[in-house]
Amino acid sequence: MKQKSQPIVLVQKPGWLKRRLPNGPTYENVRGMLQKERLHTVCQEARCPNIWECFGQQTATFLILGSRCTRNCRFCSVDAGPPKPPDPDEPVRVADVARRMGLKYVVVTSVTRDDLPDGGAGIFAKTIIEIRREIPDACVEVLIPDFQGSAQALKTVLQARPDVLNHNLETVLRLYPLVRPGADYKRSLELLRSVQSFGFCTPTKSGLMLGFGEDPGEIKQVLEDLLQVSCRMLTIGQYLQPTKHHLPVKRYIPPEEFEHWRDIALDMGFSEVASGPFVRSSYHAKELFQAVK
Repeated sequence: MKQKSQPIVLVQKPGWLKRRLPNGPTYENVRGMLQKERLHTVCQEARCPNIWECFGQQTATFLILGSRCTRNCRFCSVDAGPPKPPDPDEPVRVADVARRMGLKYVVVTSVTRDDLPDGGAGIFAKTIIEIRREIPDACVEVLIPDFQGSAQALKTVLQARPDVLNHNLETVLRLYPLVRPGADYKRSLELLRSVQSFGFCTPTKSGLMLGFGEDPGEIKQVLEDLLQVSCRMLTIGQYLQPTKHHLPVKRYIPPEEFEHWRDIALDMGFSEVASGPFVRSSYHAKELFQAVK
Protein backbone atom coordinates (compact mmCIF):
# COMPACT_ATOMS: atom_id res chain seq x y z
CA MET A 1 0.00 0.00 0.00
CA LYS A 2 1.29 3.43 -0.92
CA GLN A 3 2.08 5.49 2.15
CA LYS A 4 0.64 8.95 2.47
CA SER A 5 3.15 11.78 2.47
CA GLN A 6 3.55 13.56 5.78
CA PRO A 7 2.03 17.04 5.88
CA ILE A 8 4.33 20.02 6.32
CA VAL A 9 3.99 21.38 9.84
CA LEU A 10 3.97 25.18 9.87
CA VAL A 11 4.91 27.11 12.98
CA GLN A 12 2.00 29.34 13.96
CA LYS A 13 2.78 33.04 14.06
CA PRO A 14 2.46 34.37 17.63
CA GLY A 15 0.42 37.36 18.69
CA TRP A 16 3.40 39.63 19.25
CA LEU A 17 4.06 39.67 15.49
CA LYS A 18 0.79 41.33 14.57
CA ARG A 19 1.03 44.85 13.11
CA ARG A 20 -1.67 47.30 12.21
CA LEU A 21 -2.45 48.10 8.56
CA PRO A 22 -1.42 51.41 6.97
CA ASN A 23 -3.49 54.51 7.37
CA GLY A 24 -3.16 58.27 7.16
CA PRO A 25 -2.11 60.67 4.40
CA THR A 26 1.63 60.58 5.15
CA TYR A 27 1.93 56.91 4.19
CA GLU A 28 0.20 57.53 0.85
CA ASN A 29 2.21 60.69 0.19
CA VAL A 30 5.51 58.86 0.63
CA ARG A 31 4.37 55.92 -1.50
CA GLY A 32 3.14 58.25 -4.24
CA MET A 33 6.32 60.32 -4.26
CA LEU A 34 8.51 57.24 -4.61
CA GLN A 35 6.34 55.86 -7.39
CA LYS A 36 6.35 59.15 -9.31
CA GLU A 37 10.16 59.42 -9.11
CA ARG A 38 10.61 55.76 -10.12
CA LEU A 39 12.47 54.93 -6.92
CA HIS A 40 12.52 51.64 -5.05
CA THR A 41 12.70 51.02 -1.33
CA VAL A 42 13.72 47.92 0.55
CA CYS A 43 10.59 48.57 2.62
CA GLN A 44 8.44 47.64 -0.38
CA GLU A 45 10.60 45.17 -2.30
CA ALA A 46 11.55 43.11 0.77
CA ARG A 47 8.03 43.27 2.26
CA CYS A 48 9.32 44.80 5.48
CA PRO A 49 6.81 44.53 8.34
CA ASN A 50 7.71 48.07 9.46
CA ILE A 51 6.69 49.77 6.22
CA TRP A 52 3.47 51.17 7.72
CA GLU A 53 5.31 52.74 10.61
CA CYS A 54 8.25 54.08 8.59
CA PHE A 55 6.25 55.52 5.68
CA GLY A 56 3.80 56.93 8.20
CA GLN A 57 6.69 58.76 9.87
CA GLN A 58 7.97 59.90 6.46
CA THR A 59 11.08 57.75 6.43
CA ALA A 60 12.23 55.04 4.01
CA THR A 61 15.29 53.01 3.07
CA PHE A 62 16.20 53.63 -0.56
CA LEU A 63 16.97 50.60 -2.73
CA ILE A 64 19.26 51.59 -5.59
CA LEU A 65 20.53 49.79 -8.71
CA GLY A 66 17.10 48.55 -9.72
CA SER A 67 14.70 46.08 -8.16
CA ARG A 68 16.11 42.79 -9.48
CA CYS A 69 18.91 40.94 -7.72
CA THR A 70 21.52 38.73 -9.37
CA ARG A 71 21.42 36.36 -6.40
CA ASN A 72 18.55 34.31 -5.04
CA CYS A 73 18.84 34.22 -1.25
CA ARG A 74 16.18 31.96 0.19
CA PHE A 75 15.04 34.42 2.86
CA CYS A 76 14.61 37.51 0.69
CA SER A 77 11.55 38.52 -1.33
CA VAL A 78 13.40 40.94 -3.62
CA ASP A 79 12.92 39.66 -7.17
CA ALA A 80 15.80 37.71 -8.67
CA GLY A 81 16.62 37.73 -12.36
CA PRO A 82 18.45 39.63 -15.08
CA PRO A 83 18.55 43.29 -13.97
CA LYS A 84 18.41 46.39 -16.15
CA PRO A 85 21.48 48.60 -16.64
CA PRO A 86 22.00 51.10 -13.79
CA ASP A 87 20.18 54.41 -14.13
CA PRO A 88 22.83 57.18 -14.01
CA ASP A 89 20.23 59.70 -12.83
CA GLU A 90 19.06 57.58 -9.90
CA PRO A 91 21.46 59.17 -7.33
CA VAL A 92 20.07 62.64 -8.14
CA ARG A 93 16.46 61.47 -7.72
CA VAL A 94 17.25 59.74 -4.42
CA ALA A 95 18.86 62.89 -3.05
CA ASP A 96 15.97 65.07 -4.24
CA VAL A 97 13.32 62.85 -2.65
CA ALA A 98 15.34 62.57 0.57
CA ARG A 99 15.39 66.37 0.77
CA ARG A 100 11.67 66.65 0.04
CA MET A 101 10.96 64.08 2.75
CA GLY A 102 12.93 66.18 5.21
CA LEU A 103 15.37 63.38 6.02
CA LYS A 104 18.41 64.15 8.14
CA TYR A 105 19.51 60.53 8.31
CA VAL A 106 19.39 58.74 4.96
CA VAL A 107 19.79 54.97 4.59
CA VAL A 108 20.69 53.59 1.17
CA THR A 109 20.95 49.93 0.23
CA SER A 110 20.88 48.00 -3.05
CA VAL A 111 20.19 44.74 -4.75
CA THR A 112 23.30 42.65 -5.39
CA ARG A 113 24.70 43.39 -8.84
CA ASP A 114 27.25 40.67 -9.60
CA ASP A 115 26.78 41.55 -13.29
CA LEU A 116 28.55 44.90 -12.89
CA PRO A 117 32.36 45.19 -12.86
CA ASP A 118 32.28 47.26 -9.66
CA GLY A 119 29.18 45.63 -8.18
CA GLY A 120 27.45 48.99 -8.24
CA ALA A 121 29.96 50.70 -5.94
CA GLY A 122 30.17 53.73 -8.23
CA ILE A 123 26.42 54.35 -7.99
CA PHE A 124 26.62 54.02 -4.21
CA ALA A 125 29.36 56.66 -4.13
CA LYS A 126 27.44 59.02 -6.43
CA THR A 127 24.33 58.63 -4.29
CA ILE A 128 26.23 59.59 -1.14
CA ILE A 129 27.73 62.62 -2.90
CA GLU A 130 24.37 63.78 -4.25
CA ILE A 131 22.68 63.43 -0.85
CA ARG A 132 25.40 65.55 0.74
CA ARG A 133 24.95 68.13 -2.01
CA GLU A 134 21.18 68.32 -1.45
CA ILE A 135 21.24 67.96 2.35
CA PRO A 136 24.66 69.13 3.62
CA ASP A 137 23.90 68.35 7.27
CA ALA A 138 22.49 64.86 6.65
CA CYS A 139 24.10 61.64 7.84
CA VAL A 140 24.26 58.81 5.32
CA GLU A 141 24.28 55.12 6.16
CA VAL A 142 24.90 52.58 3.40
CA LEU A 143 23.97 48.91 3.59
CA ILE A 144 26.18 47.32 0.96
CA PRO A 145 26.47 43.88 -0.67
CA ASP A 146 29.77 42.01 -0.52
CA PHE A 147 30.96 43.20 -3.97
CA GLN A 148 32.28 39.63 -4.43
CA GLY A 149 35.18 40.57 -2.18
CA SER A 150 36.44 43.45 -4.36
CA ALA A 151 38.71 45.71 -2.30
CA GLN A 152 38.51 48.45 -4.91
CA ALA A 153 34.71 48.47 -4.88
CA LEU A 154 34.71 48.82 -1.09
CA LYS A 155 37.25 51.66 -1.28
CA THR A 156 35.08 53.43 -3.86
CA VAL A 157 32.18 53.52 -1.39
CA LEU A 158 34.35 54.47 1.59
CA GLN A 159 36.01 57.33 -0.30
CA ALA A 160 32.57 58.97 -0.60
CA ARG A 161 32.61 59.16 3.22
CA PRO A 162 29.40 57.50 4.44
CA ASP A 163 28.74 58.01 8.15
CA VAL A 164 28.03 54.30 8.70
CA LEU A 165 28.91 51.27 6.60
CA ASN A 166 26.53 48.37 7.15
CA HIS A 167 26.94 44.84 5.81
CA ASN A 168 24.75 42.06 7.17
CA LEU A 169 25.94 38.57 7.98
CA GLU A 170 22.23 37.59 8.20
CA THR A 171 22.75 34.11 9.69
CA VAL A 172 25.22 31.72 11.29
CA LEU A 173 28.07 30.03 9.42
CA ARG A 174 26.46 26.56 9.27
CA LEU A 175 23.31 27.85 7.56
CA TYR A 176 24.97 29.95 4.86
CA PRO A 177 24.63 27.33 2.07
CA LEU A 178 20.91 27.01 2.88
CA VAL A 179 20.03 30.64 3.55
CA ARG A 180 22.51 32.60 1.42
CA PRO A 181 23.66 30.56 -1.60
CA GLY A 182 26.14 32.71 -3.50
CA ALA A 183 27.34 34.50 -0.37
CA ASP A 184 30.30 33.60 1.81
CA TYR A 185 30.50 34.08 5.58
CA LYS A 186 34.25 34.65 5.71
CA ARG A 187 34.14 37.01 2.74
CA SER A 188 31.55 39.15 4.51
CA LEU A 189 33.65 39.24 7.68
CA GLU A 190 36.70 40.24 5.64
CA LEU A 191 34.75 43.10 4.08
CA LEU A 192 33.97 44.49 7.52
CA ARG A 193 37.55 43.96 8.67
CA SER A 194 38.91 45.79 5.62
CA VAL A 195 37.23 49.11 6.50
CA GLN A 196 39.78 49.83 9.22
CA SER A 197 42.68 48.02 7.56
CA PHE A 198 42.25 50.38 4.59
CA GLY A 199 42.70 53.30 6.98
CA PHE A 200 39.08 54.50 7.22
CA CYS A 201 37.45 55.42 10.54
CA THR A 202 33.91 54.74 9.30
CA PRO A 203 31.95 52.83 11.96
CA THR A 204 30.67 49.45 10.80
CA LYS A 205 27.38 47.74 11.50
CA SER A 206 25.95 44.29 10.83
CA GLY A 207 22.74 42.37 11.36
CA LEU A 208 21.37 38.91 12.07
CA MET A 209 18.01 37.24 11.62
CA LEU A 210 16.91 34.52 14.02
CA GLY A 211 14.46 31.74 13.33
CA PHE A 212 16.27 29.62 10.71
CA GLY A 213 17.18 26.86 13.19
CA GLU A 214 20.39 28.31 14.61
CA ASP A 215 21.44 27.41 18.16
CA PRO A 216 22.67 29.74 20.93
CA GLY A 217 26.30 28.70 20.56
CA GLU A 218 26.24 29.55 16.88
CA ILE A 219 24.69 32.96 17.54
CA LYS A 220 27.36 33.77 20.13
CA GLN A 221 30.07 32.73 17.66
CA VAL A 222 28.73 35.23 15.11
CA LEU A 223 28.88 37.97 17.75
CA GLU A 224 32.47 37.04 18.60
CA ASP A 225 33.41 37.02 14.91
CA LEU A 226 31.92 40.49 14.41
CA LEU A 227 33.81 41.89 17.38
CA GLN A 228 37.02 40.40 16.00
CA VAL A 229 36.61 42.54 12.86
CA SER A 230 35.87 45.69 14.92
CA CYS A 231 32.14 45.80 14.19
CA ARG A 232 30.43 47.49 17.14
CA MET A 233 26.88 48.20 15.93
CA LEU A 234 24.42 45.32 15.69
CA THR A 235 20.81 44.58 14.78
CA ILE A 236 19.03 41.31 15.58
CA GLY A 237 15.55 40.55 14.26
CA GLN A 238 13.07 37.77 13.55
CA TYR A 239 13.06 36.06 10.17
CA LEU A 240 9.59 36.15 8.62
CA GLN A 241 8.82 33.94 5.63
CA PRO A 242 7.79 36.36 2.84
CA THR A 243 6.13 33.77 0.56
CA LYS A 244 5.51 30.03 0.46
CA HIS A 245 8.50 29.71 -1.89
CA HIS A 246 10.95 30.91 0.75
CA LEU A 247 12.45 29.10 3.72
CA PRO A 248 9.93 28.33 6.44
CA VAL A 249 10.36 29.77 9.91
CA LYS A 250 11.73 27.15 12.28
CA ARG A 251 11.02 29.16 15.41
CA TYR A 252 9.52 32.45 16.50
CA ILE A 253 11.72 33.99 19.15
CA PRO A 254 9.86 35.74 22.00
CA PRO A 255 10.64 39.41 22.74
CA GLU A 256 12.33 38.63 26.06
CA GLU A 257 14.83 36.38 24.30
CA PHE A 258 15.72 39.19 21.91
CA GLU A 259 16.31 41.40 24.95
CA HIS A 260 18.51 38.66 26.39
CA TRP A 261 20.66 38.65 23.24
CA ARG A 262 20.94 42.43 23.40
CA ASP A 263 22.28 42.19 26.94
CA ILE A 264 24.75 39.48 25.93
CA ALA A 265 26.01 41.49 22.94
CA LEU A 266 26.49 44.63 25.01
CA ASP A 267 28.34 42.67 27.68
CA MET A 268 30.59 41.20 25.00
CA GLY A 269 31.64 44.65 23.79
CA PHE A 270 29.17 45.99 21.21
CA SER A 271 28.60 49.74 21.52
CA GLU A 272 24.90 49.62 20.65
CA VAL A 273 22.45 46.85 19.80
CA ALA A 274 18.88 46.91 18.49
CA SER A 275 17.26 43.54 19.12
CA GLY A 276 13.60 42.60 18.76
CA PRO A 277 11.10 40.72 16.59
CA PHE A 278 10.56 43.65 14.22
CA VAL A 279 14.12 44.99 14.18
CA ARG A 280 15.63 45.27 10.70
CA SER A 281 18.93 46.66 9.44
CA SER A 282 17.67 50.19 8.99
CA TYR A 283 14.93 50.21 11.62
CA HIS A 284 15.50 53.29 13.82
CA ALA A 285 18.98 53.51 12.29
CA LYS A 286 19.30 57.16 13.23
CA GLU A 287 18.67 56.44 16.90
CA LEU A 288 21.20 53.58 16.88
CA PHE A 289 23.86 55.82 15.34
CA GLN A 290 23.17 58.67 17.75
CA ALA A 291 23.44 56.30 20.72
CA VAL A 292 26.90 55.24 19.55
CA LYS A 293 28.00 58.84 18.96
